[in-house]
Amino acid sequence: MTAEGSLYKRCGCKDRAGKRLGTRCPDLKRANGTWSAHHGKWGYQIELPLLGGKRRPPLQRSGFALREDAADQLSRIKTLLGLANGEPEVAAQIADMLKNASAGIPLPERDEVARRVKAGVSPTSAVLTGDYLNSWLISRKIDANTKVAYGGHIRNHINPNISHVPLDKLRVTHLETMFAAIEERNAEILAARESPDPMVRASVRGKKPTGPNTMIRIKATLRKALNDAIRKHRLIEFNPASHVEIEPAVAAKPRIWTAAAVKRWKATGEKPSPVMVWTPEQAGEFLDYAEQHDILFYPMYALILRRGLRRGEVTGLQDHQVDLDTAQMTISHQLTTHGYTAVYKKVKTQAGDRYLSLDIDSVADMRAYKARRARWRLVSGEAWADSEYFFVKPDGEPWHPELVSERFDKLVIACGLPPIRLHDARHCAATFMHAAGADMKTISVTLGHSTIQITADIYTSLLLEVDQTVAEASAALLARNRNPRREA
Repeated sequence: MTAEGSLYKRCGCKDRAGKRLGTRCPDLKRANGTWSAHHGKWGYQIELPLLGGKRRPPLQRSGFALREDAADQLSRIKTLLGLANGEPEVAAQIADMLKNASAGIPLPERDEVARRVKAGVSPTSAVLTGDYLNSWLISRKIDANTKVAYGGHIRNHINPNISHVPLDKLRVTHLETMFAAIEERNAEILAARESPDPMVRASVRGKKPTGPNTMIRIKATLRKALNDAIRKHRLIEFNPASHVEIEPAVAAKPRIWTAAAVKRWKATGEKPSPVMVWTPEQAGEFLDYAEQHDILFYPMYALILRRGLRRGEVTGLQDHQVDLDTAQMTISHQLTTHGYTAVYKKVKTQAGDRYLSLDIDSVADMRAYKARRARWRLVSGEAWADSEYFFVKPDGEPWHPELVSERFDKLVIACGLPPIRLHDARHCAATFMHAAGADMKTISVTLGHSTIQITADIYTSLLLEVDQTVAEASAALLARNRNPRREA
């Protein structure tokens, strides 16, 4: 409970022995007992919360010309102490703040102290950016993978550069300096890789430059955290991360493994783009090889190449979601990874929760797989796990998503085809659908994109390349008396 406090009046007069009279001076009051308007100064006194169970010296301030001024400041101090709301630790912190405030210095604003108390930070010192970000991350109730990503941005990039800056002093220039430091470190890594000194090259082994996409995600993490500091905690009023400018990331465009691209790859090992797509012939060659050499994984890869499922959607597919009699399946969950731990959860977006029709080849493959799975169960007997997953190991356990990717990479190398990633097989499915006559909206719905714009941004250039191939094939069908190509 906050003490009431009291007001008093004192002066600097001294007695005959030279001692100050203080509140005992007879001139402080008139003959009628009222306070003199021209002699002495007003002050106040209030008991502070206990410190470690022991009584503190009271807080005293004097020197006010008017009683109203002293009363007003006493009222403000009582209000600040009341913000502790009965919490001894907070009350002690506010008392320390008041005790250490120099006479003549304005008291902290009530709303500022209230914001700090509500945010769970000390009201006695400036909130540092690093301390706020660390507590913000701990308090966030978000997807584990997102939390890991936020933590990496804060730990590896943000805190090393701006953790020491008081949160309310953080400005755009601080963030510009941070991103400049990241760029400088990138240059150091690249220069060290090219160094003739093996010791210098070894110093950056395993270290990668921070790419444009990561830069954008770092900015997004900081912007989100500072928005929460504004809206939820009222610690600041300005978000510098919303105003700092960084170079936009340019997404790699998918390219097709044309005959010319394959020839160059075989000669130099270079890929035209980080994201590559097989032709239907190349995809068919891969499926033939996979069916002959790895029947365990073949049905999953065939389903991805035909219907464009994500890796987590294939590995997380449940038995009850597959109806081979009607050639339909439901996609609502995925088996994803947090670190290396596999976690079953819902797909990220509403658009990702969808129904898909199955083609006749996929139905045949999945029927054969179910028959094979039934034989595994008979052989395993009681050892078979009580699994609800559609694609499982011979012991009934679900496949780890990372293992599915690793096996895909090995099969691509083994069959001698130009390389693509497992996720690129999803891009293959999109191009095959387009070549078969599907429009952009159908492709978008099949892939589970949240908007058709996402589909257009990813595939426009790729589908134009497919269109060019179709145009060439169509033109070749026209009978001509002369041969324009030969003449050219």
